[in-house]
Amino acid sequence: MNEVVTASKRLLLVAACALVDADGRVLLAQRPQGKQLAGLWEFPGGKVEPGETPEQCIIRELHEEIGIETDIPCLAPLTFASHSYDDFHLLMPLFICRRFRGIAQPREGQALKWVRPKQMRDYPMPPADAPLIPFLIDLL
Repeated sequence: MNEVVTASKRLLLVAACALVDADGRVLLAQRPQGKQLAGLWEFPGGKVEPGETPEQCIIRELHEEIGIETDIPCLAPLTFASHSYDDFHLLMPLFICRRFRGIAQPREGQALKWVRPKQMRDYPMPPADAPLIPFLIDLL
C-alpha cells in the first residue's frame, strides 16, 4: 500500500467579491507593489477576521479598500476556490454583488479596472482567482 504523507499547512480563509456594475462588468483590483503576488489582478476582498463571517468581511473590505458600501442581503454566494500555495492553503468563497453604493476608488495604492468577464483572462490573476472566471462568464 502506498501512503502519501503531506505536511500540514495553515488554512487561510479569505472572502472575495465579484462586484458587478450596471453594464455587467466586474471590478478587478491590482495587487500593489510590496505585497505578495504584486501586479496580479484579483477580486476585492480579504482575510476573514476572528469572529467575523465571510459576508461581514466583504462589507468591511469593500469599504476599506475601495470606498464601496453594501449590505449582507446584497451578497450572493457564487462559488469558491480551494488552492494550496507553498506555505498555506487558501479557501476563498466568492460572492457576487450587484447592489452597492458609492464609486469604487483605490484606497490602498492598488489600480482598479471594470472588466467584462470574457476579457478577464487578459489580466494575470493569482492561481486561486483565475479558475473562478468561467462561473462569471456563465452567469453574466
